[in-house]
Amino acid sequence: MAVLLMGVCSGVQARVKPTEKPRILISTDIGGTDPDDNQSMAHFLMYNDEFATEGIVSSPSYGDGSAAEILRMIGVYERDLPRLRQHAPGLAHPDSLRAVTKQGRKGGAPLCGYSTPTEGSDWIVRCARKESAKPLYVLVWGGLDDLAQALHDAPDIARKIRVYWIGGPNKKWSINSYVYIVENFPDLWFIENNVAYRAFIADGKKDDKYNKGFYDYFAKGAGALGADFGSYQGGRPKMGDTPALLYMMDGDPADPTRESWGGSFEPCDRSPRVVFRRAATAADTVQNYAIIEFHVAGPELPDSMVGRPCVTLNIARQSWPGYYMGGGDYMARYSTYTLGTLPYTIVSDVDGFPVQSGAVTIANSWPGRRRPTDYRLGSNWWTDKSSPELFYSILQGGATIYKWRTEVMDDWGERWSWLK
Repeated sequence: MAVLLMGVCSGVQARVKPTEKPRILISTDIGGTDPDDNQSMAHFLMYNDEFATEGIVSSPSYGDGSAAEILRMIGVYERDLPRLRQHAPGLAHPDSLRAVTKQGRKGGAPLCGYSTPTEGSDWIVRCARKESAKPLYVLVWGGLDDLAQALHDAPDIARKIRVYWIGGPNKKWSINSYVYIVENFPDLWFIENNVAYRAFIADGKKDDKYNKGFYDYFAKGAGALGADFGSYQGGRPKMGDTPALLYMMDGDPADPTRESWGGSFEPCDRSPRVVFRRAATAADTVQNYAIIEFHVAGPELPDSMVGRPCVTLNIARQSWPGYYMGGGDYMARYSTYTLGTLPYTIVSDVDGFPVQSGAVTIANSWPGRRRPTDYRLGSNWWTDKSSPELFYSILQGGATIYKWRTEVMDDWGERWSWLK
C-alpha cells in the first residue's frame, strides 16, 4: 500500500508538552535478545525531567536481561548528568532512579497467565495504589507478564492504571499473560500498539542523519551515553519501544485518539482469536497479531496433567509449548506478524499422541474479520488506526507515528549536543 505523503510529510506541528508531569512506570525487557531497549532507555534517561518516574521494571527477558542492566545504564547516565543538568536542571538524581528499579519475572508465564509475585509486579501494585489524583501510566516495552501478575494479585489497581503496550512480536512472547488480561480485564484502559510503532524504525537503512547516520551526526562524541549508544545496532537507531515514551511527551495522554509523537489510535472492541480443532491448511487465513489456538485430540491423561506443558508447536523456525487441557484435548497458542503461509507441526512425547502437521496463512489485517471466538473488549481499549490513508507502506497506522520522526530526532539531537 502506498504511503500517503500528504499529512505524513507536511503540516507537522511542534509538540505540546503535557501541562503536568505524567506518572509513569516502565516495564522493559532490556538486555535480552533485542538491544533496542537500551537505545530507548538512553532516550528516557535524557528526558526523564519530563516525567514523574515511579518505577523501572526488568520484565520478561528471553536473554540476559535483568535489573542489573538498567542499573548499568543509570550509571552511564550519572557520568553525563552534570553537563545535562546545565540545560535540564530537573533531571533525576541517579539514586532516585536506582531506588525504583526492580527485578521482574524472567521467562514467560505458564498457561494461566500468571505465577508468583515478583519484586517488579509488587512494585507495580505499590505504585498503582499510591494516593494520587493522576493515573499511573504503565509503559510496557516487552512482555506483559509482570503486569498480569500485578492485576491478578491486586485487581483493584485496574481502575488506577493506564497501559501503553508495544505489542506485535511481544504478544507471542507473553501470549499467556495477554490472554489472561483480555479475558479478565477487558475494561482496562489499554493502548495495544501492534503495528504503528514499526514505522518509527521503518527507514533504518536510509543513509541520512535521522537513520543510518544518526550516531555519527548526533551521538558520536556525546559523552558516556553517546559511546554506549554506539555499541547497539552499530549506532543505527532502532528504538522500537520509544513510541510508548513519546506518547507521554506530547499532548494529553488521556486521549489516545489525538495526534501525538507516540501515535494516534482508535477504539477496539475485540481481540481476534481463531480456534482450530482440526489441522489447519494454507487455505485458512488468519489476521496478523491474532491469538491462534491449535487443538489436537489425543490420549486422555490424569487430571493432574491439566495445564501442564506436554506438546510442542514448531512454526516459523521457533518452538512453543502446548498444554494438556483435559478430556484428551491438547492446545498450543501462537501469534505472529510474519505474513504469508506458515507450515507447522505439533508433536509430543506422550505415548499415542497423533502428530499434527498443517499450515496457516497470515494476512496483513488487524483486527480483521469478526469471529464468535474473539475476545470481547470494553470501551477503553485502543489500537492502530485502520484507515488506508494512515498506513505507512504496509504498516497499519504507521503514518500517525512516522510523520513526527524527524521532529523527534531533531529534538533529541539538541540534547545530544549538550554532551559535546
